[in-house]
Amino acid sequence: MTRHRDSQPVYSTDGGRLCRQCQRRLVECVCGADRPGATGDGVVRVKRETKGRGGKAVTVIEGIPEHPNVLKTICKQLKQRCGVGGAVKGDTLEIQGDQRSVCQQQLEKMGYQVKLSGG
Repeated sequence: MTRHRDSQPVYSTDGGRLCRQCQRRLVECVCGADRPGATGDGVVRVKRETKGRGGKAVTVIEGIPEHPNVLKTICKQLKQRCGVGGAVKGDTLEIQGDQRSVCQQQLEKMGYQVKLSGG
C-alpha cells in the first residue's frame, strides 16, 4: 500500500485505535500525559446506580474526555456543589446519593454535553 504525503486513511483496522490528538496508534501516541484517559462520543452520561452498594444510591458520571488530574478537580467541584462525598474510579466519577440533576446542571455550566442515562 503506497501512501501519499497529504493523505490520511479514512478507515483502517490495520493498527487499532488512533489518538484523537496526534492521529497515531494509541500505543505509539506522542501526546503522553496530555492524552485524555478516555475518549468516547463526546457525550457525558450521568446515571444512578444501586447495584452492589447495599441499596444505597450513587450518581455515576461517565464519558468526560479529560486527563485523570482534571477529573479529580471536576469531582471535587461536584462534591462541593452537592455537599456530599465521592471518588474518581478509573475514568468514571462517583458522587454519593442521587445527585443527577445537580451534576447535570453543573457539568453543562462547565461546557459539556450531558445526558441522563438509565432509570
